[in-house]
Amino acid sequence: ALSPQPESEVFEITDFTTASEWERFISKIEEVLNDWKLIGISSGKPLEKGVYTTGAWEEKSDEISFADFKFSITHHYLVQEPSDKDGKEELVEDALPLPMQDLLCMNNDFPPRAHCLVRWYGLREFVVIAPAANNDAVLSESKCNLLLSSISIALGNTGCQVPLFVQIHHKWRRMYVGECQGPGVRTDFEMVHLRKVPNQYIHLSGLLDIFKSKIGCPLTPLPPVSMAIRLTYVLQDWQQYFWPQQPPDIDALVGGEVGGLEFGKLPFGACEDPISELHLATTWPHLTEGIIVDNDVYSDLDPIQAPQWSVRVRKADNPQCLLGDFLTEFFKLCRRKESTDEILGRSAFEEEGKEVADITHALSKLTEPAPVPIHKLSVTNMVHSAKKKIRKHRGVDESPLNNEVLNTILLFLFPDAADKLGDGFESRTSTTAGNNPPPESEDYNLFSQFKSAPSDSLTYKLALCLCMINFYHGGVKGVAHLWQEFVLEMRYRWENNYLIPGLANGPPDLRCCLLHQKLQMLNCCIERKKARDEGKRGSMSDRSPGDTGKGADHSGDNPDKEKEVGKSWESWSDSEEEFFECLSDTEDLKGNGQENGKKGGAKEGNKEAVNLKPEGRLHPHGKLTLLHPGEPLYIPITQEPAPMTEDLLEEQSEVLAKLGTSAEGAHLRARMQSACLLSDMESFKAANPGCCLEDFVRWYSPRDYIEEEVIDEKGNIVIKGELSARMKIPSNMWVEAWETAKPVPARRQKRLFDDTREAEKVLHYLAVQKPADLARHLLPCIIHAAVLKVKEEEALEDISSVKKIIKQIISHSSKVLRFPNPEDKKLEEIIAQIMSVEAIIARARSLKAKFGVEKCENEEEKEDLQRFVNCLLDQPEVSVIGAGRGPAGSIIHKLFVNAQRVSAVPPLDEELRRSASSEERRLNTGAVSDFPPPTGREVILRTTVPRPAPYSKPLPQRMYSVLTKEDFRLAGAFSADTTFF
Repeated sequence: ALSPQPESEVFEITDFTTASEWERFISKIEEVLNDWKLIGISSGKPLEKGVYTTGAWEEKSDEISFADFKFSITHHYLVQEPSDKDGKEELVEDALPLPMQDLLCMNNDFPPRAHCLVRWYGLREFVVIAPAANNDAVLSESKCNLLLSSISIALGNTGCQVPLFVQIHHKWRRMYVGECQGPGVRTDFEMVHLRKVPNQYIHLSGLLDIFKSKIGCPLTPLPPVSMAIRLTYVLQDWQQYFWPQQPPDIDALVGGEVGGLEFGKLPFGACEDPISELHLATTWPHLTEGIIVDNDVYSDLDPIQAPQWSVRVRKADNPQCLLGDFLTEFFKLCRRKESTDEILGRSAFEEEGKEVADITHALSKLTEPAPVPIHKLSVTNMVHSAKKKIRKHRGVDESPLNNEVLNTILLFLFPDAADKLGDGFESRTSTTAGNNPPPESEDYNLFSQFKSAPSDSLTYKLALCLCMINFYHGGVKGVAHLWQEFVLEMRYRWENNYLIPGLANGPPDLRCCLLHQKLQMLNCCIERKKARDEGKRGSMSDRSPGDTGKGADHSGDNPDKEKEVGKSWESWSDSEEEFFECLSDTEDLKGNGQENGKKGGAKEGNKEAVNLKPEGRLHPHGKLTLLHPGEPLYIPITQEPAPMTEDLLEEQSEVLAKLGTSAEGAHLRARMQSACLLSDMESFKAANPGCCLEDFVRWYSPRDYIEEEVIDEKGNIVIKGELSARMKIPSNMWVEAWETAKPVPARRQKRLFDDTREAEKVLHYLAVQKPADLARHLLPCIIHAAVLKVKEEEALEDISSVKKIIKQIISHSSKVLRFPNPEDKKLEEIIAQIMSVEAIIARARSLKAKFGVEKCENEEEKEDLQRFVNCLLDQPEVSVIGAGRGPAGSIIHKLFVNAQRVSAVPPLDEELRRSASSEERRLNTGAVSDFPPPTGREVILRTTVPRPAPYSKPLPQRMYSVLTKEDFRLAGAFSADTTFF
């Protein structure tokens, strides 16, 4: 065995060397490059034309630190398909790294949407090290050199061929220095940034001089230089094209319109031009040195002659758009805390003082002895003085809404109010809600996705009116005022039996918003009350004999229907005796008991029950007869089940859930749920004296009565029937209910639906709604209306990108609005999406007007222009077909010419303007050029120089200069041979 002594000696060796912060920094860079798998030979295919614009760019970041100074390291790369094996086999040992080949590629010059290093150097991938904090910067030259040395060592150690850049100076300057290494070759990326443009470099010849001097090629005939040049012109003056959309006149109100806006319609469009600038880029993509002259004396770079034109538009920052403003202001209502009374001032009816006496005791005051003349105590005067005091308490001389506006809105909401002649209000379905989609269309049914209300309903119209009032007529005070008037109208209609227009018949539609359900519930109450009151009048005057009454008109076509119950209230109340509604529960039971005692209850046997007078019959069933007496089975007139809104259903389910799982709780729950069943049983017993439970089940639930053929004693086949298994369960609720049911016709039963109580609950619910609650209820309707509006406007423009966004809005909204109390943030997102669509459509209209799409008579040219405008909306930069000679190019040329003419007119003082004739002015303007001086010049210079032996492949050389109004940037990448790394 070996002695352990040498091993112990190893552990005693102490290493006194420690890694410096600089070494740690370099090792961190190397670690990140290894993690991202950027080491080794870079491979890839030559780039296709336009791939930098159409392809997807991605980036990944990490954080490294130099001592306590933090840097972010980011890998930017174009997503490409993995190269095949054949490509790898072609790799030559001393081949240039891929980034150096990209320097010479001319297919992707001037990409419109890319990182600045992509634009300047044409790289498909690179790594950037920059200070992590935005306000940090590497300013000193020694620190810049230290960072450059770090990346140079890291690249050498790892064998990474991806260029590595370091951002220096302040971030807004976009200054980068970097390096790329390959086998025996290195490229240094350098940059100069000057605030002022040196005169000798303002033209192409000066830039060529820099390029050639930097190359330092010893050959006497220098290798040819290829050039790519782009000049950019900016058009800011659109004065010759007035923006057609004017903000509505808020003071005008004629014929139900506010400044051209009808009630029930949302406004649309931008109040200012949503396009601020047009940028024209004229490009000479492939030029050789000597073909073009461009110096301080003369230039061949005429934009009209440029072979390529491309255009981009600059959008105005957050242009004011009407629909967006409407939505935003209405959404602000949701955050208000005040109640209606706090906004308008407490109503006089709630005050303790003289105002109460003035109205409530008006008539009694008229009869009391008074020391003043009696005419001063007229009811009219008292009401008038009370109204004055209400207004005084509000702190305003006039109501927030003037009478003209208020009356117009109320007539729009309640069109039947204009017809209150003769027989009073007759409810009519309103057709004045603008261009509503047909009921069977997808747009109409949006309400069920958004949980709003149908677009022809009162709720929908109310939402639109409140939205308009909030924006134009007094804000939250106007909203509170209209709501107060609306609630008063609801109470008036309830008390006077006038149905509410613009609501679908039947029980509340649970697909709609709660407010719409409440209005539908109130309409159900009015309908029941109206039918009952008419029934009372009918029974006192000319009551028709028999039991059928109007019931025959309302009976179903199929008498064998499984459950032929739930006939409308009118079907029996107007032909029967007065409804038995005023008794309390105890009196009701006692009354029924006495009546049943006189007539003989069903429990006393069929013999006595047959002697009862049948009541509350609708019509004979047609096929069925009673099992024992054998008489025809009559379908009874029954009560309709009570309609329920979603909050009542939720409340009821909570009550039922709280009863628990005990036997007593379960029994009570069953009794509560079987109230409608008991009512129908009592009606059935009253209509069919002598009937049994089997008779009722055969009509009410035929599946629970099982019939089968059997052979009797005589051998004849007879049909024998019996109740189903579930009906035979001991203490079955149906059996219990049947035993407790008395033969009471529906008109004398306790009402399943107490319309008086339910109506008062609805009216109270409406009265206590704050403007914020109201806005929350109606916001889905407003979003619904806004979506319909943008769909309608988009249909006129036919923009495919907008169609996609609208689908996204509908999908997003249906998810958010489906649940009660959606988050404000999600609602704001929906509104922002709608506003973005409005802005896109406004931009499309602005560009169509500027490019004269509608005025174009040639159909083919018109289609080309329309396509060009649509591309401008979707793409960052659009090529102009035919450059300056195509239809779009000639229009752009005219735009610049007109703008130059406008800007060339010198400003004249007032005195000179009066004296100068038009001819003098024309002479003063001087010559007008077609284009202004370019705001940007971009030049790419490329060449290759031979490499010394033993290498054969030439070295790439490239320089990129950017000249703008603000600064002059000269980015240069120059390859140099190296013998040692």
